[in-house]
Amino acid sequence: MNIERINTYRDARFSQAVLNQHGCFLVDADPYEVEIISRREAVIRGREAEAFPAVIEEFRFYTPHITSFYDVNHNIVKEFSPVPILKLNLEDIQPSQFYVDEDKISAIRDFIRAGEDIIIQVRKHGDRYIALDGHTRLYYAVRMGWTEVCAVEADSDDYIFDFVEEAIRRDIRTPCGLQPVDHHTYERKWNQFCDDYFAQRENKE
Repeated sequence: MNIERINTYRDARFSQAVLNQHGCFLVDADPYEVEIISRREAVIRGREAEAFPAVIEEFRFYTPHITSFYDVNHNIVKEFSPVPILKLNLEDIQPSQFYVDEDKISAIRDFIRAGEDIIIQVRKHGDRYIALDGHTRLYYAVRMGWTEVCAVEADSDDYIFDFVEEAIRRDIRTPCGLQPVDHHTYERKWNQFCDDYFAQRENKE
């Protein structure tokens, strides 16, 4: 079974609302959607119910706080133990990226209406937390004037500390330091940084 996550915001095979949530997948070329309906629940849709567990597993890599999954008839498909959700001040969050994509900012306006709608993955580091994902949502919180967001603790590879060190070198110490850029610039600059970093790391090994 081949599962591919769709990372664009334009694809006629999927609903726009779920595209904006990044909940769209192709399973052997067939479209599947996982639509978040609350801070812990989602509805999964697709051709074969047998594929649902694998899609859910892929989806939860990015959104571990979603623990209850239903089909379109609201029958439970899969449940997980609840994950503790923290409330964090933005000042206590250290970014591990440098840029945010303006296209993504436009997309998340559809489903984020308050700071509590933002749930990111973080790693505890000293008396602060490293953001492992969700940088666009964090910057949106800054723009909206919100001071708190929600988070779940997760683990990560140690390369994240190198990314944090580079962010601090660029004077990015809180989400307000993130730099908004257009989509093409984001893809070019962020992807180039990641490619260069991992190439250098591989050469050292």
